[in-house]
Amino acid sequence: RLGKTEFGGETHVFSAAYRPDEFDEILNYADHIVFNTPGQVLKYGEKVKKAGKQAGLRLNPECSTQEGHAIYDPCAPGSRMGTTLPMLSETGNFEETILPYLDGFHMHTLCEQNSDDLETTLRAAEEKFGAWFSKVKWLNLGGGHHITREDYDRERLIRLVRGLREKYGVEVYLEPGEAVVLNAGFLVTSVLETMENGMQIAILDTSAACHMPDVLEMPYRPPLRGGYEPGEKTYTYRLSSMTCLAGDVIGDYSFEQPIRIGDRLVFEDMAIYSMVKNNTFNGMPLPGIALLKEDGSVEMVREFGYNDFKMRL
Repeated sequence: RLGKTEFGGETHVFSAAYRPDEFDEILNYADHIVFNTPGQVLKYGEKVKKAGKQAGLRLNPECSTQEGHAIYDPCAPGSRMGTTLPMLSETGNFEETILPYLDGFHMHTLCEQNSDDLETTLRAAEEKFGAWFSKVKWLNLGGGHHITREDYDRERLIRLVRGLREKYGVEVYLEPGEAVVLNAGFLVTSVLETMENGMQIAILDTSAACHMPDVLEMPYRPPLRGGYEPGEKTYTYRLSSMTCLAGDVIGDYSFEQPIRIGDRLVFEDMAIYSMVKNNTFNGMPLPGIALLKEDGSVEMVREFGYNDFKMRL
């Protein structure tokens, strides 16, 4: 709904399963509805066609190319994300029962990866599902493409997309959401206290659990302006939070100078998930949203307070 009302254009939606009481509303906003299983296609496919919208099926090529990001691996054993070839076989005659509802196929198997991993994935997908690619209108290759990264092989991506279009006659979609805002956005924090317990520790007015959950979930190490790998510079600190969660630790960083109470630390690459995944655990305030202008001035766009915390309870 936000995408349709704020951005317009073509709006796509995917869910591992759709709630019956929400589906009719989804049809009002989405142009492409991607289903996770054949069962969901059979349940809602007729409604999609009658609404004049397009339906897709998410595929699982069972080809893991990720290292160290298991939580973001849709091809991991036991994954609920996407339909495997054995699952298609269990539907009986796929071409007669499921395919007539489909306008396209969707795959999302990458996370912060280069186009060589996309090529590996496509080889596996074509081997399993390629016989049906020419019978749909589009292929959606999902997200996880680090297209704007300096070492990303864009020529290979171009070759792969052109190859799919020429071989199967399909339109090819990419969803490089992170690439659009790669290395954008700062989270500005202050040092509230320092202490020593086997190592130097700094307590900040931010939280991994509340403001950057990927730090604990992936895990992910956010870049820090003026911060280095532990031991690389003279002074190493464990940067942690003021919450009561013992493991609310952002990471160990080294600095050229000692950290002092009141110092401001700036975490970078924070535009991706900091705002959409944050929470108010322990009554932690949500970070304000500010716009840093080219002349160095700052415009506060949105601030949050007690009522934002209360209304979530």
